[in-house]
Amino acid sequence: MTAASIEVPLAKRREFGNANTLKLGLFGPNCSSGRTPTNAPERWSGDWGDNLRLARIADEAGIDFLLPIGRWKGYGGDTDYQGTTLEVITWAAGILASTRRIHAFATVHVPLVHPVIAAKQFVTVDHISEGRFGLNIVCGWNEDEFEMFGVTQREHEARYEYAQEWFDAVRRMWGEEEEFSVEGRFINLKKVRSKPKPYGGSRPIVMNAGASATGQAFAIRNCDALFTGLTGKPDFEAVARLVADAKGRAAEGGRELDVYTVGVVTCKPTLAEAEAYHQHRVVYQADWGAVDTMMRMHKVPTAGLAPEALQRLRAAFANGSGAYQLIGEPDYVAAELARLSAAGIKGIAVSFLNYAEELPYFCQEVLPRLERLGLRVKPQPL
Repeated sequence: MTAASIEVPLAKRREFGNANTLKLGLFGPNCSSGRTPTNAPERWSGDWGDNLRLARIADEAGIDFLLPIGRWKGYGGDTDYQGTTLEVITWAAGILASTRRIHAFATVHVPLVHPVIAAKQFVTVDHISEGRFGLNIVCGWNEDEFEMFGVTQREHEARYEYAQEWFDAVRRMWGEEEEFSVEGRFINLKKVRSKPKPYGGSRPIVMNAGASATGQAFAIRNCDALFTGLTGKPDFEAVARLVADAKGRAAEGGRELDVYTVGVVTCKPTLAEAEAYHQHRVVYQADWGAVDTMMRMHKVPTAGLAPEALQRLRAAFANGSGAYQLIGEPDYVAAELARLSAAGIKGIAVSFLNYAEELPYFCQEVLPRLERLGLRVKPQPL
């Protein structure tokens, strides 16, 4: 029996091959400055050497997955925040070829990648990794980036109609042995055949972060995981209702769905140290030019805001807008993660100011606390 013929069931992929109740991932390390627009000299480089070093640290520590950002153009400012990035599919191939158990996703803007090429690329990386590849579908929002490709962004509803045709075609290429054709509103393909199929007789796990009603419906209809943003201090009862609603709607369609979120971690031995470091990087050294560009691109309404309210909003964007802020000592960070899990959140993808420098302390101090809470299992040595 060859390695490629070993069955890798979808359920095992969805669990990332382990028994961790709360899955932990790293978000955005393929981008310069990660998810923190700051002038701080210790900010994340995003280069390949640092990504490879981070992936090996995470793999050894038992971190479950890596989630890149699909970015083609930076946000300017003093640092050109996220202006230097590694392309996500080739990044995933390199990461997965250099690790042993961690999973890696490719965050793909579906209007920019032809489905025949995409399906083949995904399967290739899936075989390189022996089933540790995942797909994060993005239907598109950054108009500046689309202009680079000469692609006109569709109206909101049409984006998801296109994505449905695109993903249906990719799934057929992953599964059908015989030639087929596609005649859709957006996608027309003739005499398609695509081999090999995904590794081990199942398909990569698929996620999406649609926030609108249409986006969430797309994720519930097609994906294994829905990413949702939690800003400020979340209402955990509201989080539990959101999770129950999404999972219930998926079950009505005969599907299973997990709900994930994203976070930004500043973990130090004491709360005072964590808050001081947060102030140092976000307030005093923030790249405000990049922050203001992001806010304009997100069409954040700022007219009429009092100066104090505007600055609070800018500060939120400066530290991972739409991400749960985890600022404190290890006991606090572990307890907050436990609250997320109790609310039904399956996992969280976190970022750090400097991933490779801060992750070891997080793994040394926070992971054992999560193990004692029954949310994580101590990983076996590689």
